[in-house]
Amino acid sequence: MAAAAELTLLEKSLGLSKGNKYSAQGERQIPVLQTNSGPCLTGLATIAAHLVKEANKEYLLGTTAEEKAVVQQWLEYRVTQVDGNSNKDDIRILLKDLNSYLEDKVYLTGYNFTLADIILYYGLHRFIVDLTVQEKEKYLNVSRWFCHIQHYPGIRQHLSSVVFIKNRLYTNSH
Repeated sequence: MAAAAELTLLEKSLGLSKGNKYSAQGERQIPVLQTNSGPCLTGLATIAAHLVKEANKEYLLGTTAEEKAVVQQWLEYRVTQVDGNSNKDDIRILLKDLNSYLEDKVYLTGYNFTLADIILYYGLHRFIVDLTVQEKEKYLNVSRWFCHIQHYPGIRQHLSSVVFIKNRLYTNSH
């Protein structure tokens, strides 16, 4: 999904009225937002944070200094590690690492839903939708997190719903 489409979904989930026009620059198609009252904003994380502030939902950026830093860390992770990766091996490594990270967390920052969850959900959707049942079970923590985020009000919108089986079909024992 192109960044402009994700930003439009984010606008809608934040309750912002449509009207922002996005373009893309360069070979990597970096999103650009032309604001009404100032300079262009460039980059997914920058524009997403701007939209959150515009919607007066700054709690999505984190409530403590540490949580704000973790949100920023995951926004950077999304741009540097998820975007541009289409190699199946790279995606497996990414999902394995994320699965370990989410082992004791409900959301990326721990126990609070943030912009990081929304943006990473949008970025991973194209990969998660293609996982087999066995792969979803292999990345159980990612599957739990992803399923939770896709059912969060207003987040999934027109994106296809990814089905997760509640009972494990396969076990590690033979």
